[in-house]
Amino acid sequence: MTFDIFWRAVAIGIGATVLMDIWAIFLNLAFAQPRPNWGLVGRWVWHLREKVFHDDIGKAAPYAHESALGWAFHYLVGIAYGIILVVLAGSAWLDAPTFLPAFILGIVTVGAGWFLLAPGMGAGWAASKRPNPMQIRALNLVSHTVFAAGLYGTALLIR
Repeated sequence: MTFDIFWRAVAIGIGATVLMDIWAIFLNLAFAQPRPNWGLVGRWVWHLREKVFHDDIGKAAPYAHESALGWAFHYLVGIAYGIILVVLAGSAWLDAPTFLPAFILGIVTVGAGWFLLAPGMGAGWAASKRPNPMQIRALNLVSHTVFAAGLYGTALLIR
């Protein structure tokens, strides 16, 4: 991967993550959906040194910079997904992006939230321990579709 291709992949991941964050703001303003708590994600990341799966990450010892760590982790994951997309789709995809590879990756990445992050934070597999797991799963699928649109849209903007 050349330097130019790498930075384009990074930009695609950032653009997609920004769109996903704008989507979360929209859901909050239009439908009073709670926004993601990146502070608790940061707490989970901080405690990965000790263990991956918690009964309730809210009960774990707080970390002074957990919000910043959570936001940084959120964007680093988005960047990693942008790089993975370019590696899997090939650098030629950057010159003529299509939605399907971005969509497939977007949907596949839901699995990281369902099978690592949610149980890691104490929500159970695919949020099964939450009172509204089906709603959470549906919102996850929609949000990751928005992320996929961000991957594709950013690729179109920077080609």
